[in-house]
Amino acid sequence: MEIERLSASDELMLWPDELWPQEIGALAILEGGRLFDRSGQFRLAQVRASIAARLHHVRRFRQLLYVPPRRMGNPLWVDDETFDLAEHVNVVPLTEPAGEGQLLLATETLRQHRLDRSRPLWEVWFLTGLAGGRVGMYARMHHCVADGMAGVAALGALLDAAPDVEAGVTEPFTPSGRPSESDLVADARNRRRALRNKRLGDLTHPVSSTRRMLGELPALRELFAEPGPPTSLDRRVGAGRTFALVRADLAAVKRIGHSHGAKVNDVLLATIAGGLRTLIRERGEAVPERGLPIYVPISLRGGTQREAFGNLVTQMAVPLPVGVIGSVERLRLIASETARRKTRHRPSIGGFRVRGMLGLAFLKLIERQRVSVESADLAGPPIPLFLAGAKVLEVFPLLPLVGRVGLGVGALSYAGALDIGIVADRDAYPDVDILAAAMAAELRALESSVTETAVA
Repeated sequence: MEIERLSASDELMLWPDELWPQEIGALAILEGGRLFDRSGQFRLAQVRASIAARLHHVRRFRQLLYVPPRRMGNPLWVDDETFDLAEHVNVVPLTEPAGEGQLLLATETLRQHRLDRSRPLWEVWFLTGLAGGRVGMYARMHHCVADGMAGVAALGALLDAAPDVEAGVTEPFTPSGRPSESDLVADARNRRRALRNKRLGDLTHPVSSTRRMLGELPALRELFAEPGPPTSLDRRVGAGRTFALVRADLAAVKRIGHSHGAKVNDVLLATIAGGLRTLIRERGEAVPERGLPIYVPISLRGGTQREAFGNLVTQMAVPLPVGVIGSVERLRLIASETARRKTRHRPSIGGFRVRGMLGLAFLKLIERQRVSVESADLAGPPIPLFLAGAKVLEVFPLLPLVGRVGLGVGALSYAGALDIGIVADRDAYPDVDILAAAMAAELRALESSVTETAVA
């Protein structure tokens, strides 16, 4: 029997749960027509049948997280013998006609209810009653299940590329039994032996091991030794969240990047920088001259690992030049800095211990970091997708917060758009709408710079 242990990177996503639930999510807007019957009732059974017919593509959605006693090794995935899709796919009616504000408030209410670890760690909620007959879809899964790229692939596997695809017959699910205690003990012993042999191998090649460690030092200094300037953004994350959405045209963003020697991710970072500059000024604070660092995930996935479960990422910290006047100047500085930092060799975040005294010390260090912003730029499908015949119009990623990182800005390219979801600590960002409006204004300014350059 195959024993699927969580990787060290996956385990790292479990430790903050008591204070800061680590759940990645997405808020989508769907056309509602086909999702309702003639009496106006939401076709929940039909939607569940559509999802059930595709669950065999996402086996982790029918598996439980099992944390055995320490002597049996690390946490692992086991099949849920009592899996019930009705516990994962449900509907919440909003008061009609609900606007975007009501949708975001309802999403936060759902988010506050923790995922139940006695079930597979994912769920989808449909929020009806939106103006224009549209339907919101809030999907989330625990970060130990997938990182952003794998999460996009998992949710995409539940959707269709055309509106009239038949759901088909649901493939039978026959859960495998749990590994025995003796199997787990033996597997844990073998894994410890393999790890010990690897470490001994490193000791027998001290030159190459030392060279590798020295090569990683610049990246580690970047993460731990470049504190950000003091601002009102720097505070411990609380329990509440507030959301905002920003919409952009992907082709326009690519034109901005091409015109200024930047990538799409650089344009996203410049948009965040301009938004934060405005927000800090609106709060009556002095805009710091020193760069405001932001965490940027770097995928370690190869071409064959794009849809693999789990976490295959590392982190890069980039100083946002919020003190620089001029949208184009900020973008060019960011593009230059990200290009330079991408050349650094970076260890996987799973290389850090999460158990024992060293693990506790590392986690305390993470919490004390004066980095208050994170981002993620995700590539989604270039064509529209459908669920039970309903067109998915927009998809906004929702990032988890942790420690002192009170702002998460995720962007997803989808069907010609760049959908940006802002997740913020409710206490630190009561003015999140100012940030969203400033980011939209920054995008318009950057787009105008391309037009002016073309005219000149």
